[in-house]
Amino acid sequence: MSKIYAVGDVQGCAPSLKALVKKLPKKSKMIFLGDLVNRGPDSLGVLRQLKALQESGRAECILGNHDLHLLAIDAGLRKPKNVDTIEPILSAPDRKELIHWIRHRPMALSNGKILTVHAGVLPQWDLQQTIECAQEVEKTLHSKLYKEFLANMYGNTPNTWSKSLKGYERLRIITNALTRIRFCTPSGKMEFLSKEGLGQGPKGFIPWFTAPERKTQDILTYFGHWSTLGLLRKHNVVGLDTGCVWGGKLTALELSNSNRDSKSLGLIQVSGYDHPLRM
Repeated sequence: MSKIYAVGDVQGCAPSLKALVKKLPKKSKMIFLGDLVNRGPDSLGVLRQLKALQESGRAECILGNHDLHLLAIDAGLRKPKNVDTIEPILSAPDRKELIHWIRHRPMALSNGKILTVHAGVLPQWDLQQTIECAQEVEKTLHSKLYKEFLANMYGNTPNTWSKSLKGYERLRIITNALTRIRFCTPSGKMEFLSKEGLGQGPKGFIPWFTAPERKTQDILTYFGHWSTLGLLRKHNVVGLDTGCVWGGKLTALELSNSNRDSKSLGLIQVSGYDHPLRM
């Protein structure tokens, strides 16, 4: 059986991606945890390489907030920020194929024992509900209404889950949970401004994975999105955003069926990109 690695946020760092793939076992497979593009020096090169890896059966790529940002800009719904590095994608001859490919990537993946997401999950969701919610967003992104969804995707409300939520409010909170969450209250109210370490959230807010009644506590979960945590390995959670675009590392960790096993499995890292805006 081929080894499978979870890989943290690439964020347009094509040289780091190329170096990492070269260091992995030749027949290994990879699950990239989102934020494939943006801020790094070569987002176009990253997309072309990941698309080729996915089409060859060697990789799958989960969507992150920067990838959705690219889709919104491509659709003419948002303007690029000064710090964005996605213009080469928008002017590329294969732009249409690359955007179609991104739009058809998953929001979360699971084999029943392991969950891989970009940012995290709400405490109220069990594994089945997490995947079902992810599939609601995926179905919309695949549809002819995807631009309408992207136009309604942005916003910080609602920030508390309810099964009664419908329409774009429901899709928005699912998207925010899967691609933006860091801190929440024990009951699952999300907060989106804080980006610092574990103990530095607002009063009453805790890291999502420490919620005491989180229904995915027994599922080994790999996530990215939170570069200030660095490499994190706690009970049944593994954080792999090690700040590749901020002068850190691009990290791959072999998937395991248990948290204990994950601490002894293969960890592979390569140097990241020294971003000019890094403090």
